[in-house]
Amino acid sequence: MMGLEEEIEALETEIAETPYNKSTEAHIGRLKAKLAEKREKLEAQQDSGSGGGGYGVEQSGDATVALVGFPSVGKSTLINALTNADSEVGSYDFTTLDVNPGMLDYRGANIQLLDVPGLIEGAAGGRGGGREVLSVIRTADLIVFLLSAFEIEQYERLDEELYHNDIRLDTEPPSITVRKKGKDGIDVNASAELSLDEETIKGVLREHGFVNAIITIRGDPDLDELVDGIMDNRVYLPSLTVVNKVDLIDPSYADTMRANLRDVGVDPDDAVFISAEKEKGLEALVERLWEELELIRVYMDKPGRGVDYEDPVILRAGETVGDLLSKLGGTFDDRFRFARVTGPSAKHDEQQVGRDHTLADEDVLRIVASR
Repeated sequence: MMGLEEEIEALETEIAETPYNKSTEAHIGRLKAKLAEKREKLEAQQDSGSGGGGYGVEQSGDATVALVGFPSVGKSTLINALTNADSEVGSYDFTTLDVNPGMLDYRGANIQLLDVPGLIEGAAGGRGGGREVLSVIRTADLIVFLLSAFEIEQYERLDEELYHNDIRLDTEPPSITVRKKGKDGIDVNASAELSLDEETIKGVLREHGFVNAIITIRGDPDLDELVDGIMDNRVYLPSLTVVNKVDLIDPSYADTMRANLRDVGVDPDDAVFISAEKEKGLEALVERLWEELELIRVYMDKPGRGVDYEDPVILRAGETVGDLLSKLGGTFDDRFRFARVTGPSAKHDEQQVGRDHTLADEDVLRIVASR
């Protein structure tokens, strides 16, 4: 009898070898659904086999960035340059055996940088402590691919590794809901013309154990997005590509490097180029981290003490006065009457607002609470 890993391999091979067209779509759909289920089963087995232990990195600070890269691309050097961490610097596989967190203090925010052990090929299969590494990455707010200027092609292997582990980068979750019902099979409701056949969609649902259900689809997902939408264990994260060791390249190599980035699907204008060793380009990098994390600062106007510009409350873009109250904790939430806002989100100085007012970067806020 085949073990789970062999079954997964056999399914992957069959999917790779089956030409995709309208007549094979339903078959490939069922295979992909089967594959997703088996991977989930294997993951559950490995987690229980390893005592379910992730690396248990204590998430602290206002945001977490996971640095993903092969051994020896300079992750430890970069973290040491940006933070107060003391990472062992070495260039052999798995130097950083434990995830090494360093704290970057920028504009009053504490940004936790995780030096994730070199993700090596096969991490998805649990080799090299890969499963635990991936559990850490899934809880980050931003993935940073750290590549050596000379090995841009490594991006593809890292990207694939994350994809196989249900981490989807730089994309929105597909809008798909499935509701079970008592009888009458499967109904497909779509808000637009679908490229996928109705039979394909029903086949994928049946593979996932749905017999009677209503599936509602917004947009026009492809097969992989359909499977993602039905499985609820996918994580959607933004990513940033950082190219290290640019101090070592010959100027004539710069065009090749940019072409190599385009080849792996990264726009060179979106990448950040640095030398961790020489501490070049780090300010631009930190600025980009701030942007990608979408952090905002709110300065509190404290009764009798004025505005505290030293220690802002750090929130995410789109968060409200209500979110700020729960971050402050204590009795503020219960005693809150209204707030006064001056700054980018206010129509005028000292605007009176309630809990649902959306705040912006560098707002000044005064809370008016009952005693």
